[in-house]
Amino acid sequence: MEPTMQGKMFTILMGLASLFIVHVNGETSLPLDIHQKLISDGRYHDQMQKMQALKHSLLTRRQLATPPISSSPAPAPQATLQPPGSRPRVYQVTSYGADPTGKSDSTEALLKAIADAFNGPSEGFLMNGITNLGGAHINLQGGNYLISKPLRLPAAGAGNLMISGGTLTASDDFPTDGYLIDLSASSSSSSSYNYEYITIKDLMLDCKFRGGGISVINSLRTSIDNCYITHFNTEGISVKNGHETYIRNSFLGQHITAGGDPGERNFSGTAINLMGNDNAVTDVVIFSAAIGVMVSGQANTLSGVHCYNKATGFGGTGIYLKLPSLTQTRIVNCYLDYTGIVAEDPVQLTISSSFFLGDAFILLKSINGLAKGINIVDNMFAGSDKGIEIVQLDQSKGPFKKIDQVVVDRNNAEGMNLKATAARGSAQGNGTSWTVDFSPVLLFPNLINHVQYSLSSSGSKFPSHALRNVSQNRVVIESDIAVAARVFVMVEQGS
Repeated sequence: MEPTMQGKMFTILMGLASLFIVHVNGETSLPLDIHQKLISDGRYHDQMQKMQALKHSLLTRRQLATPPISSSPAPAPQATLQPPGSRPRVYQVTSYGADPTGKSDSTEALLKAIADAFNGPSEGFLMNGITNLGGAHINLQGGNYLISKPLRLPAAGAGNLMISGGTLTASDDFPTDGYLIDLSASSSSSSSYNYEYITIKDLMLDCKFRGGGISVINSLRTSIDNCYITHFNTEGISVKNGHETYIRNSFLGQHITAGGDPGERNFSGTAINLMGNDNAVTDVVIFSAAIGVMVSGQANTLSGVHCYNKATGFGGTGIYLKLPSLTQTRIVNCYLDYTGIVAEDPVQLTISSSFFLGDAFILLKSINGLAKGINIVDNMFAGSDKGIEIVQLDQSKGPFKKIDQVVVDRNNAEGMNLKATAARGSAQGNGTSWTVDFSPVLLFPNLINHVQYSLSSSGSKFPSHALRNVSQNRVVIESDIAVAARVFVMVEQGS
């Protein structure tokens, strides 16, 4: 509506309101008895209040619609004074001079914001000796910040802090052995842990081939969520000591690629290195690195991890379990894409409900000859009909000698050779001996420790028969007389 029309409509409304108000205000406009009756039952005052409220609203609209007479700016509103403890603990890094364009170095500005968060009000303690920062938030405000040295927390013994919402890029002189975010202690604390409940989320970290992404050292309940970490030379994420670091919904790759990269054989570095206990990696994609996940701590869980880093054919490994004799790792619902799993002397290892593509396989590597408490079950394998086995043994440093509670079963394969610790077979013939060879399918050579069999003969003779030999994974059944018969055999190994 045009301004002139708005003015006309307002004038008409004001005129009607004025007439209406005069009508109810005029004492002589109503007979005395009616007027007195209105006053006596209170309706008169109610009508007056309604008319006055209407008039006030119309005047207010008029004032809002009228352009200001002066072009001078209105005085700035005064900030409301609040007690220090009640102010939001959000530290906007641009207010410290950080450059969100990434053109100038923002290291000192970011470190100052972090220091202020550490020196801000606290809410008591978390673990003994860990100060509760009350959810202090270092907000990167969606900017891209150039940094020349690691963002290191100023002191140990603090927790309940978040860093989120932007991009960190390493400068050309960033130290090659450093990490863009470094949760290591620059000073000691009375706590057995450096930090507790530090959250790093919604970040992109570009290491520019100058070092690593995030280092978490001796910290408790750290969360790394929705991060994209690339161009690392050493490690994308390093977790050392402490426990309960959760890495979720993130993407890591040394080179930004989506598979089929001609430089794949040159990929290096490790995307995630878990050197601590009780950690979890969930719904993470690792698209380029020499090793996807290295595990050398116990009681870790990997779920929903998709590794298509450097392929096995080029010397890469999707998941490497380097904790001989104390693995205690669960790998479930993962996707190993042209790159497999290596486990050294595994003890208490579960690999299940996972998919292995492109001839990817599981390698059990003997260091001290121990394999115990292993479940490799309910997985799918797809290959290229090259005769590659789904589970393999590396006994170059000596054979597996201590084998107990190992189950490799209920897997399916297309274009690859099945391997298992349990198998069924049969043999038919006319004579005194029947042999069923399980060596093509059984995982461990020359190791059958349980056999069940039955002999079926349709002739009139009733022979005596017995299990005679299981060496070299070949089951031999013999009878005392020659008969036409069929034997059915079930074998197990690994216990």
